[in-house]
Amino acid sequence: MIAKDGYPLIAYTGAALIILLLLNMYLDWILIDILAVLVGIVFVFNFYFLRDPDRQIPTGDHLILSPADGTVLKINAVDETLYFKEKVQMVSIFMSPLNVHVNRLPISGKVNYVDYQKGKYLAAFNDDASDVNEQSIIGVENERGKVLFKQIAGVLARRIIYHLKIGEEVTAGERFGLIRYGSRLDVFIPADAAVKVQLKEKVKAGETILAEFKS
Repeated sequence: MIAKDGYPLIAYTGAALIILLLLNMYLDWILIDILAVLVGIVFVFNFYFLRDPDRQIPTGDHLILSPADGTVLKINAVDETLYFKEKVQMVSIFMSPLNVHVNRLPISGKVNYVDYQKGKYLAAFNDDASDVNEQSIIGVENERGKVLFKQIAGVLARRIIYHLKIGEEVTAGERFGLIRYGSRLDVFIPADAAVKVQLKEKVKAGETILAEFKS
Protein backbone atom coordinates (compact mmCIF):
# COMPACT_ATOMS: atom_id res chain seq x y z
CA MET A 1 0.00 0.00 0.00
CA ILE A 2 1.17 3.53 -0.81
CA ALA A 3 0.77 6.37 1.69
CA LYS A 4 -2.05 8.69 0.62
CA ASP A 5 0.12 11.72 1.37
CA GLY A 6 2.58 10.42 -1.22
CA TYR A 7 0.18 10.44 -4.17
CA PRO A 8 0.96 14.06 -5.17
CA LEU A 9 4.71 13.40 -5.15
CA ILE A 10 4.30 10.34 -7.37
CA ALA A 11 2.03 12.34 -9.70
CA TYR A 12 4.50 15.24 -9.96
CA THR A 13 7.51 13.06 -10.71
CA GLY A 14 5.46 10.95 -13.13
CA ALA A 15 4.33 14.06 -15.00
CA ALA A 16 7.90 15.37 -15.14
CA LEU A 17 9.09 12.04 -16.54
CA ILE A 18 6.40 12.04 -19.26
CA ILE A 19 7.33 15.60 -20.28
CA LEU A 20 11.02 14.71 -20.51
CA LEU A 21 10.27 11.60 -22.57
CA LEU A 22 8.13 13.62 -24.96
CA LEU A 23 10.85 16.25 -25.31
CA ASN A 24 13.35 13.49 -25.99
CA MET A 25 11.28 12.46 -29.03
CA TYR A 26 11.81 15.87 -30.64
CA LEU A 27 15.08 17.12 -29.19
CA ASP A 28 18.23 15.07 -29.35
CA TRP A 29 19.88 16.65 -26.31
CA ILE A 30 22.06 14.65 -23.94
CA LEU A 31 20.90 16.82 -21.02
CA ILE A 32 17.30 15.71 -21.54
CA ASP A 33 18.44 12.08 -21.58
CA ILE A 34 20.28 12.52 -18.30
CA LEU A 35 17.35 14.31 -16.66
CA ALA A 36 14.92 11.65 -17.86
CA VAL A 37 17.05 8.89 -16.31
CA LEU A 38 17.38 10.77 -12.99
CA VAL A 39 13.67 11.61 -12.78
CA GLY A 40 12.83 8.02 -13.74
CA ILE A 41 14.96 6.71 -10.86
CA VAL A 42 13.24 9.09 -8.42
CA PHE A 43 9.81 8.12 -9.78
CA VAL A 44 10.45 4.41 -9.22
CA PHE A 45 12.10 4.99 -5.81
CA ASN A 46 9.04 6.94 -4.61
CA PHE A 47 6.92 3.78 -4.76
CA TYR A 48 9.35 2.12 -2.35
CA PHE A 49 9.88 5.17 -0.15
CA LEU A 50 6.15 5.91 0.20
CA ARG A 51 5.14 2.36 1.11
CA ASP A 52 2.67 2.11 3.99
CA PRO A 53 2.53 -1.43 5.41
CA ASP A 54 -0.15 -2.53 7.88
CA ARG A 55 1.02 -2.99 11.46
CA GLN A 56 -0.01 -5.15 14.43
CA ILE A 57 -0.80 -2.51 17.08
CA PRO A 58 -0.14 -3.61 20.70
CA THR A 59 -3.01 -2.83 23.10
CA GLY A 60 -2.82 -1.31 26.57
CA ASP A 61 -3.33 2.26 27.75
CA HIS A 62 -0.02 2.07 29.65
CA LEU A 63 1.98 1.61 26.43
CA ILE A 64 3.85 4.32 24.53
CA LEU A 65 4.44 3.14 20.96
CA SER A 66 7.12 4.20 18.54
CA PRO A 67 5.73 6.87 16.19
CA ALA A 68 8.36 6.16 13.52
CA ASP A 69 10.38 3.45 11.82
CA GLY A 70 14.10 3.81 12.26
CA THR A 71 17.00 3.47 14.69
CA VAL A 72 17.08 4.72 18.28
CA LEU A 73 19.61 7.53 18.15
CA LYS A 74 19.44 8.92 21.69
CA ILE A 75 17.86 8.27 25.09
CA ASN A 76 18.42 11.35 27.24
CA ALA A 77 17.05 13.22 30.23
CA VAL A 78 16.23 16.76 29.06
CA ASP A 79 14.44 19.90 30.22
CA GLU A 80 11.34 20.19 28.02
CA THR A 81 10.08 23.80 28.13
CA LEU A 82 7.15 23.87 25.68
CA TYR A 83 4.70 21.24 26.91
CA PHE A 84 5.83 19.35 30.02
CA LYS A 85 7.82 22.33 31.31
CA GLU A 86 9.93 20.02 33.45
CA LYS A 87 12.68 17.41 33.16
CA VAL A 88 11.59 14.43 31.03
CA GLN A 89 13.07 11.61 29.00
CA MET A 90 13.66 12.01 25.27
CA VAL A 91 13.92 9.12 22.82
CA SER A 92 15.19 10.13 19.37
CA ILE A 93 14.56 7.97 16.30
CA PHE A 94 16.61 8.47 13.15
CA MET A 95 14.77 7.67 9.91
CA SER A 96 16.97 6.90 6.92
CA PRO A 97 15.62 7.25 3.34
CA LEU A 98 15.19 3.45 3.31
CA ASN A 99 12.81 3.38 6.29
CA VAL A 100 9.02 3.55 6.09
CA HIS A 101 8.26 7.25 6.65
CA VAL A 102 4.58 7.09 7.63
CA ASN A 103 4.26 8.27 11.24
CA ARG A 104 1.82 6.82 13.78
CA LEU A 105 0.46 8.06 17.10
CA PRO A 106 2.33 6.83 20.19
CA ILE A 107 -0.67 6.93 22.57
CA SER A 108 -4.44 7.35 22.55
CA GLY A 109 -5.91 10.52 24.03
CA LYS A 110 -6.66 14.14 23.21
CA VAL A 111 -4.39 16.37 21.18
CA ASN A 112 -3.83 19.46 23.31
CA TYR A 113 -0.70 20.97 21.76
CA VAL A 114 0.14 21.58 18.10
CA ASP A 115 2.81 23.89 16.73
CA TYR A 116 4.93 24.20 13.60
CA GLN A 117 8.28 25.96 13.59
CA LYS A 118 10.32 27.04 10.61
CA GLY A 119 14.02 26.45 10.96
CA LYS A 120 17.24 25.06 9.59
CA TYR A 121 17.98 21.76 7.83
CA LEU A 122 20.89 20.38 9.82
CA ALA A 123 21.65 16.68 9.55
CA ALA A 124 19.00 14.82 11.54
CA PHE A 125 21.60 13.20 13.82
CA ASN A 126 23.06 16.60 14.79
CA ASP A 127 22.61 17.39 18.50
CA ASP A 128 21.09 20.79 17.69
CA ALA A 129 18.54 19.48 15.15
CA SER A 130 15.83 18.98 17.78
CA ASP A 131 15.95 22.68 18.68
CA VAL A 132 16.77 24.56 15.48
CA ASN A 133 15.48 22.49 12.54
CA GLU A 134 12.10 22.92 10.89
CA GLN A 135 9.62 20.76 12.81
CA SER A 136 6.08 19.98 13.89
CA ILE A 137 5.47 19.68 17.64
CA ILE A 138 2.47 17.69 18.90
CA GLY A 139 1.31 16.85 22.42
CA VAL A 140 -1.24 14.18 23.35
CA GLU A 141 -2.60 13.45 26.83
CA ASN A 142 -4.73 10.75 28.43
CA GLU A 143 -5.52 9.56 31.97
CA ARG A 144 -2.15 7.80 32.19
CA GLY A 145 -0.03 10.80 31.23
CA LYS A 146 1.13 12.78 28.24
CA VAL A 147 3.59 12.51 25.38
CA LEU A 148 5.16 15.16 23.15
CA PHE A 149 6.63 14.26 19.77
CA LYS A 150 8.42 16.22 17.07
CA GLN A 151 8.68 15.53 13.35
CA ILE A 152 12.06 17.06 12.52
CA ALA A 153 13.30 17.93 9.04
CA GLY A 154 16.81 16.88 8.02
CA VAL A 155 19.18 17.60 5.15
CA LEU A 156 16.99 15.75 2.62
CA ALA A 157 13.64 16.03 4.42
CA ARG A 158 12.06 19.27 3.23
CA ARG A 159 8.40 18.33 3.61
CA ILE A 160 6.70 17.54 6.91
CA ILE A 161 3.05 16.45 6.77
CA TYR A 162 0.72 15.97 9.75
CA HIS A 163 -3.06 15.77 10.14
CA LEU A 164 -3.78 16.66 13.75
CA LYS A 165 -5.51 19.57 15.43
CA ILE A 166 -6.06 20.67 19.02
CA GLY A 167 -9.04 18.99 20.69
CA GLU A 168 -8.99 15.94 18.43
CA GLU A 169 -9.41 12.49 20.02
CA VAL A 170 -6.85 10.04 18.62
CA THR A 171 -5.98 6.35 18.92
CA ALA A 172 -2.53 4.82 19.42
CA GLY A 173 -1.11 3.36 16.23
CA GLU A 174 -3.20 5.51 13.88
CA ARG A 175 -1.39 7.17 10.99
CA PHE A 176 -1.02 10.92 11.48
CA GLY A 177 1.60 12.10 9.00
CA LEU A 178 4.69 11.65 6.89
CA ILE A 179 8.19 13.08 6.48
CA ARG A 180 9.84 12.90 3.08
CA TYR A 181 13.34 11.54 2.49
CA GLY A 182 15.12 10.87 5.77
CA SER A 183 14.62 12.70 9.02
CA ARG A 184 14.21 12.32 12.77
CA LEU A 185 11.41 12.03 15.29
CA ASP A 186 11.91 12.95 18.96
CA VAL A 187 9.55 11.57 21.61
CA PHE A 188 9.33 13.20 25.04
CA ILE A 189 7.88 11.07 27.83
CA PRO A 190 7.49 11.47 31.61
CA ALA A 191 10.62 11.14 33.72
CA ASP A 192 9.16 8.13 35.56
CA ALA A 193 8.15 6.22 32.41
CA ALA A 194 9.97 2.94 31.82
CA VAL A 195 11.90 3.03 28.53
CA LYS A 196 11.73 -0.34 26.74
CA VAL A 197 14.21 0.24 23.90
CA GLN A 198 17.97 0.56 23.70
CA LEU A 199 20.39 2.71 21.73
CA LYS A 200 20.81 1.57 18.10
CA GLU A 201 17.72 -0.65 18.33
CA LYS A 202 15.55 -0.86 15.20
CA VAL A 203 11.94 0.20 15.85
CA LYS A 204 8.69 0.19 13.87
CA ALA A 205 5.95 2.81 13.96
CA GLY A 206 2.83 1.65 15.79
CA GLU A 207 4.34 -1.73 16.59
CA THR A 208 7.41 -1.33 18.80
CA ILE A 209 6.75 -0.51 22.48
CA LEU A 210 8.95 2.51 23.14
CA ALA A 211 8.09 2.93 26.83
CA GLU A 212 5.43 2.32 29.46
CA PHE A 213 3.73 4.81 31.76
CA LYS A 214 4.31 4.25 35.46
CA SER A 215 1.68 1.91 36.95
